[in-house]
Amino acid sequence: MIWLTWRQFRTQAAVMFAAVAALAATLVVTGPQLADLYRTAGSGLVDQVSSADQTLYYAGLLVVLAVPAFIGMFWGAPLIARELETGTHYLAWNQGVTRTRWLATKLGLGAAASVTAAGLTSLAVSWWSSPIDRAVNGGGATDTYFPRLDPVAFAARGVVPMAHAAFAFALGVALGLVIRRTLPAMATTFALYAAVQIAVPMWIRTHLAAADRITVPIEPGGAPISIQDGAKEIVAHLEAVPGSWVTSQQTLNAAGQPAPVPSSFADCLRTEAGPPTLQQVGRCVADLGALGYKQQVTYQPAGNFWALQWAETGLYFGLALALTGFCAWWIRHRVT
Repeated sequence: MIWLTWRQFRTQAAVMFAAVAALAATLVVTGPQLADLYRTAGSGLVDQVSSADQTLYYAGLLVVLAVPAFIGMFWGAPLIARELETGTHYLAWNQGVTRTRWLATKLGLGAAASVTAAGLTSLAVSWWSSPIDRAVNGGGATDTYFPRLDPVAFAARGVVPMAHAAFAFALGVALGLVIRRTLPAMATTFALYAAVQIAVPMWIRTHLAAADRITVPIEPGGAPISIQDGAKEIVAHLEAVPGSWVTSQQTLNAAGQPAPVPSSFADCLRTEAGPPTLQQVGRCVADLGALGYKQQVTYQPAGNFWALQWAETGLYFGLALALTGFCAWWIRHRVT
């Protein structure tokens, strides 16, 4: 049974692992030079990365993010759906192979390959990107690279991609088992996996580790701020806490209560023509600070990276196990 499953699965696995090997070879060739540059430049590395390495940085992010989705669509969804669609599952069942053993063999081999592929990809990309990540966490001022805790980079670092791959694979298998049509199962797997990947950073990840909170004064020369929504909203940027992930913030009045930005601030910034000058903006910010307004920022510090990694890994592996249990129940009670 294991040999038969491997023969059915080997082409997809060969393509995936060949691509991972090609990526790893590229990273191994270019990675030592980037590490040497970090040893000499420190946090200033972010201003010295070549355009080729910058392209490789973003390519690595995209590849690690895409691997679990690829696994769910092209490994998980067709694994059972194709056999149910063509009726070939009866060949195994009629030869004395139980449904549970048939499913367990396919799930076990596929899940092991999925976790391995995602883990190797994440390991290679995380190793190559580590000088840039350390430079950003060390205070390197940049809008080009993401802190490791940023929702985009977080899902492409550490151990989390392995859990994402296990979940995507189990999700694809479950949907293939229920839908029983390969192409619809593949499309549904991609849509649901993408939805989960959007929902978790927005509503769940922020609660997986204790956040820090800081209140910064609104004043010229203080924490950099952005003025948004027609001067109705202020956003503070925590340059003093590098590598952090800001999860929420609000404006406080002189009494320390959440309050909207007063309309006087927008009136102060208004000009007859064109945007306000820097001097005018500084004066308006100073006036707002004199009224006692401050900005309260809630954030995950860089030191919470591994706590969040392990917590989210456990969450996704738990979901994968739940989907596996659902598959076992469904194939015994609902598949004829």
